[in-house]
Amino acid sequence: MTLHDAPARPVTDKVYESPAAAVADIPDGASVAIAGFGLSHRFPSSLIEALRDQGARGLTVYCNGLGSQGAPTAQLLAENEQISRLVAAFSSRPGPPTLAEEQIVAGKLEFEVVPQGILVERMRAGGAGLAAFYTTVGVGTAVAEGKEVREFDGVPHLLERAITCDYAILRGYRADRYGNVQFRGGSRNFNDAFAKAARTAIIEVEEILDVGELAPQDVDLPGVFVSRVVRTTTRVDVSQLPQRSNRAADSRREYHGKPALSRQEIGRRAAALMPDGAVVNLGAGLPNQAVNFLEGRPVTLHAENGILGYGRFVGIDEADPDFHDAGGNFIGVLPGASFFDSVTSFEIARGKRLDAVVLGAYQVGGNGDLANWAHPGRPGGGIGGAMDLAVGGRSVVVTMEHVDSKGRPKLVERCDYPITAAGCTDVVVTDLALLRRRGESHGGGGREGRERGGFVLEEVAAGFTVEEVLDLTGMPVEVAEHVRVMQEQW
Repeated sequence: MTLHDAPARPVTDKVYESPAAAVADIPDGASVAIAGFGLSHRFPSSLIEALRDQGARGLTVYCNGLGSQGAPTAQLLAENEQISRLVAAFSSRPGPPTLAEEQIVAGKLEFEVVPQGILVERMRAGGAGLAAFYTTVGVGTAVAEGKEVREFDGVPHLLERAITCDYAILRGYRADRYGNVQFRGGSRNFNDAFAKAARTAIIEVEEILDVGELAPQDVDLPGVFVSRVVRTTTRVDVSQLPQRSNRAADSRREYHGKPALSRQEIGRRAAALMPDGAVVNLGAGLPNQAVNFLEGRPVTLHAENGILGYGRFVGIDEADPDFHDAGGNFIGVLPGASFFDSVTSFEIARGKRLDAVVLGAYQVGGNGDLANWAHPGRPGGGIGGAMDLAVGGRSVVVTMEHVDSKGRPKLVERCDYPITAAGCTDVVVTDLALLRRRGESHGGGGREGRERGGFVLEEVAAGFTVEEVLDLTGMPVEVAEHVRVMQEQW
């Protein structure tokens, strides 16, 4: 008898009749990993609502972030006071404080902030049966507190412990009755790693197929990692999804009664820095302003949720719910694009395959330190993927306004906000100036190369003098012999 002649083996039917049935046995005190990305994209909303109604208390929740209030995201569990411990890359985002933030301040909710790529890698390690791993991400920052540090080839690394959990609640596109899962577009994100780290993985999908109807080459997550499958019952209208609040692209500040560069023009100058053939990651917010100025150029855009090769932003009338960047913007997909999970996405980042990373910032220090994840007065913070990106990018470009909303310099001698990465910044593009750090970058902003110098003022916005820019700069800088006009360089 050949293998093909052998009778088909019996297959366990993993389909549950409802989301409520699928989460009915989750007990008080369980640890639960919850997939989903950004404010509201592709959360397992049916399962979250069922778990809220089921009422299990004292949960430890692992997630990228709880998502937006007013939408069927993991915030529902916080609002119902079911979470006692949160391990996430985001506890706060711009905008009014959430109930979860209020619970953190009140001491009702314990919070551990974890860089996004490290969270998914800790889950991947747990699912692979590994106890821990070492990484350069987080060295010299608040997330290093209490962790073992060891040098490899003269470079300090943190020890990060693997994570396993009792349950994972996930969302996919299609699955068969054995639990084989297919994802779609950029919605794969954390699902693979969370499923593998969980004792019991529960996934909701839009379509359930009989065994054999899902082609083997279309299986993104094998059924051996999935315990329960249920059909999605909560439908989310794409046009009603909460979006990140961004200031208008044409908004600009005035200094000494004169207009500085608009947000769009800051993005245009940053885009002009990107060389042809580069692979580039654009952070959420102001860095995204570079997108439209890269259209048509041979530059490949990367997003942490698992996309390589996306294009311009699209309006809600063109939006596909599975095609979005890490900031939640709906995007067009270019020929040659690819989709993958967040583990692969951060392999691209930390593996030094990003030629440039463009990030926003609260502050940049004279030594190249970057601070962009924690704001005084807000509990926890929002690291997202910034720590991984700042360490992994071959060049780190910061785009920001020259001063904050209270008129204080954002270019400072030493950061007093919690830093994202030490000495990582190569170039700063503000609404008044372009400054470049002395010395060659050797990956990760030069932390693995020789000692770097300070910043050199190379360009100023039209209508401003060098002296006016220096007067609004809180750190010592050198002035290039020939200072150019920013608007003439794009």
